[in-house]
Amino acid sequence: MIPQFRAACLALALFCLPGLAEAAVVKVEGGALAGTEANGIKIWRNIPYAAPPVGPLRWAPPAPVVAWSGERDATRNGVSCIQPMNRDGSPNSGSANGPMSEDCLQLNVFAPANARQAPVMVWLHGGSHRYGAGWIYDGSNFARDGVILVSLNYRLGPMGYFAHPALTAEAGSGPVGNYGLMDQLAALAWVKRNIAAFGGDPKKVTLFGESAGGGSTLALLATPRAKGLFRSAIVQSGGGWSRESGLAEHEAEGVKTTTSLGLTNPDAEALRAIPAEALSQAASGSFGPFVDGQLLPRTPTVAFATGKAIDVPLIIGSNSGEDSLMRELGLAPGGLDKAAETEMRQAFTDRVFGAPARWIAARASKGKPAWLYHFSYVGSRFRPMGMTRAAHAAEIQYVFEYWGRRTPLSAVAPDDRAMATLMHSCWVAFATTLVPSCATGPAWPAYGPGSDQLMEFGMTSGVRTGFRKPQLDILDATVLPTLTRPEISK
Repeated sequence: MIPQFRAACLALALFCLPGLAEAAVVKVEGGALAGTEANGIKIWRNIPYAAPPVGPLRWAPPAPVVAWSGERDATRNGVSCIQPMNRDGSPNSGSANGPMSEDCLQLNVFAPANARQAPVMVWLHGGSHRYGAGWIYDGSNFARDGVILVSLNYRLGPMGYFAHPALTAEAGSGPVGNYGLMDQLAALAWVKRNIAAFGGDPKKVTLFGESAGGGSTLALLATPRAKGLFRSAIVQSGGGWSRESGLAEHEAEGVKTTTSLGLTNPDAEALRAIPAEALSQAASGSFGPFVDGQLLPRTPTVAFATGKAIDVPLIIGSNSGEDSLMRELGLAPGGLDKAAETEMRQAFTDRVFGAPARWIAARASKGKPAWLYHFSYVGSRFRPMGMTRAAHAAEIQYVFEYWGRRTPLSAVAPDDRAMATLMHSCWVAFATTLVPSCATGPAWPAYGPGSDQLMEFGMTSGVRTGFRKPQLDILDATVLPTLTRPEISK
């Protein structure tokens, strides 16, 4: 047999063996996508959900997808959005590395091979609205369990949340500043229009995210234009108490950034000529959704306080060691004895995450049901290091039942797998039935201020009543009033 012909036959035979990847073609807005199918799961990667936000579309609402001809290769990960990357090529604090580009508005779909009107979960990654990417997260185990998982990129840092008087003048009556939030809305709208092609039900979409992704989920719950794009939501370590910052404050930050780059009174064209990476490095401060007077009329705090948040079934919670963020935020305590440092760290966790989550659950429970959780499980590989609390983002690998890029399988113990099976099953059940009926353990009761019950996912999981009630009550009484004062509640 001719060697080339023999090799071709062998390749064809291998391609057709059970369990190996085969082509999966689907038609969506823009054209046909050729993904992969293996082990009963179909995967499509790097799917455009909007036009590239480059040139005149930088700092503009996402535009419709640009059509392509033929079958687009959907077998490889796309690039990350512009963000600070580690020079040595290692993953940054948002677990992203590799190529990045402004042309990054793409998503990924993981679906059961035989999906028919399947529930859908749309994942918003974390990373302080400055780091991270959708391609990092593997949704295969959601697809294995009958749920279509969609992960996505959205504009980050000064590309995603940037205001400047020149851009405001150019936009006229159009929305400005919250471009990352606009991207998330565009992706959700794309899912609603296209997910049926993958076997999904556009009426059964659950929006969920962690950290900045959780905060974005809360912002979308406060965004009137998001109504009807999802039927339920999950907020993992997303806070919930936010002060109002308006367009004028963000315009001032934008002017400060461009002045540092040597630009005085630039017009919109000059702003768009700034190299993206230079802008990303020069911009400082915090990023994320802000009250712009159009797209986002009020903070999530005020929206929930005044009954104006979108009313959907909700899961919300936080972790026992959220203070792991303090070093990244420049708040790491120093010069304190151990007892004082422990108290300060617990106060941070309660103030930024625990109390807001409980309060949001209480407000949300006045409409559709809400469920509150506390994640305290410490992975087996961290216990010998003396870790006793679950760090910020530690729950993600258990929710996805996927160990990610930084946890070798050799370090995953049977009790780690048991926790993943438990937590993942709760999320799958919620997406499927709107009730988090978990595979094992006690029933998870809906939250109510009177009963004050939550589910703890810990070394011993179970329902807890009045969890840290005295401490959280004090924060409700002292911090919350400063964020929901009448003049910003209209």
